[in-house]
Amino acid sequence: MAKVVLDANVIISAAFGGNPLKAVIQAMKNDEVYLSRSIAMELTDVFPTLAKKLTDEQLAFLQQRIRDLIRMAKMATVRAAVSLSRDPKDDHYLALCKEVSADFLITGDKDLLAIPRVKLTENGISCEILTPQDFVKKTARDADLTKRP
Repeated sequence: MAKVVLDANVIISAAFGGNPLKAVIQAMKNDEVYLSRSIAMELTDVFPTLAKKLTDEQLAFLQQRIRDLIRMAKMATVRAAVSLSRDPKDDHYLALCKEVSADFLITGDKDLLAIPRVKLTENGISCEILTPQDFVKKTARDADLTKRP
């Protein structure tokens, strides 16, 4: 069972379907998903912004799904700061990955995706940073390999 950190934008994008939804479902079903209080707050703080873009029904549905995900995820406290991303707001995700020894960080954020693997390793972060699409492909491929005789 892999340890997975989901970027808040992936979780919110999952409400609209596609690969973000597939990645979130796959991670929640097969892996241990980790969040921090900061990420949980980021998820709930987005509702006023989304209220302008969604119907009341869509917003209520999204709020419930996010509450479900927060309840089902493992909460971790981030104790050490990491400074690797071009966007300092993204460093919290990397710090969480380091804290929980995550296997994957699923994100569509170009600043996170651009970090060279060697930089992660030098900073004690062993996870692979993947887009939702790449995570779905990789985990499906890995599952196929384990089913073969």
